[in-house]
Amino acid sequence: MSVHPSAVIAAGAVVPDSCTVGPFCTIGADVVLGEDCVLVSHVVLDGRTRIGARNTFYAFCAIGVAPQDLKYKGEPTATEIGDDNTIRECVTISRGTEKGGGVTRLGSNNLLMAYVHIGHDSQVGSHCILANCATLAGHVVIEDYASVGAFCPVHQFCTVGQYAFIGGGTIVTQDVLPFSLTSARRENKAFGINKVGLARRGFTPERLQRLQKAFRLLLAAKMNTSQAVEKIRQLEGADAAILANFIERSQRGIIK
Repeated sequence: MSVHPSAVIAAGAVVPDSCTVGPFCTIGADVVLGEDCVLVSHVVLDGRTRIGARNTFYAFCAIGVAPQDLKYKGEPTATEIGDDNTIRECVTISRGTEKGGGVTRLGSNNLLMAYVHIGHDSQVGSHCILANCATLAGHVVIEDYASVGAFCPVHQFCTVGQYAFIGGGTIVTQDVLPFSLTSARRENKAFGINKVGLARRGFTPERLQRLQKAFRLLLAAKMNTSQAVEKIRQLEGADAAILANFIERSQRGIIK
């Protein structure tokens, strides 16, 4: 194990020999690290935190710290992180709360840019990008392959659907449609599908055409949301069903 002399690792912490712990890092007693993790410098890992393999934490991250919730009274809640994540400078991830499910989760293969905040009990999937200063309040769900732009605050209990792209500076107070390109110009609005992002992820032209048809029914046809969902369910392909199911289970309403 490569551990800088100024690092502090509490008795009880599990740190494999393949890990690198840089200067002035602190690792709490209930932290479990996977293989080949790198803590660059000044990283704080705290609480009941379980971290997978090959994660890199840059300077001044604070992971598994107590939630910013006045109701929290020191309950033994947790943070869980998957594999192959890049967590850049000054990222903060709060552990869960007892009433919120008790666990904050981050999947695998994510990029969290500088100053990202993931609030208590949030659930972030895999292959996501959270740009600089993206801020998730408590209980937020970010589904797989979603991208949250810089300086985007996401309100409590909102869900960002899979493959969605949120433009920088968008204030998210309702659920963001999967596959959508959503941004704030004068007001928050879905501008159709995230065509470039979906193509980069391997969506075929035929699949994109079917999604575009579904979004036209939802955003451009002279129908209310319930009528549009009924029409979307009649379209071919699993993506249409994913979109319809997302809309029907939304609790905060969707950004159209």
